[in-house]
Amino acid sequence: MPGLYELISSKSDGAIVRSLDDQSTKFASTRQHQFSHLESIEIYTVRDNVNLTDVLTAMEAAGETLPDEKNANAVKAYFEKVYPDMDFERVYSSDMKKMLKWYSVIKAKGIEIKLTEQPVEEEEAVEEVAEIEEKKPAKKTAKPAQPKEEKKDVPKAKEKAADKAPKKKAAPKKKKED
Repeated sequence: MPGLYELISSKSDGAIVRSLDDQSTKFASTRQHQFSHLESIEIYTVRDNVNLTDVLTAMEAAGETLPDEKNANAVKAYFEKVYPDMDFERVYSSDMKKMLKWYSVIKAKGIEIKLTEQPVEEEEAVEEVAEIEEKKPAKKTAKPAQPKEEKKDVPKAKEKAADKAPKKKAAPKKKKED
């Protein structure tokens, strides 16, 4: 399903979503559809990949009018001004057009462009966990396993025979008389 959708409710076999374009509500099965959060989409750049929200915030900060989506050269020129680090060999014009369309829908609906979790907070949390682990006392080592008692009375051949279940013999077949 192309377009932007808001997740209303999730179920084990899919999700109930609302289209941001026409406000229609649909059930989308996970068997037929794949979902990607806007926060999980990354854009190729000449350095490291960046999150889509970085590009959208750069579009917002530029304040320039959006080009016509049908003109691929105008779209590319727009992104060269707005986000010059983008790798234009790997980011196709269809992707740039999609970003323009999504940006216009997000702005029309008044949705704030931001990440829900900041990477800085994650780094701080990792440092806090490392500090807590340093303060923990050292764990005690496990005791070595003690050997099991062996049966000395029974010879090994008899021991193996005792472990096996006795086999049952099949009953002889009866002959039919004519």
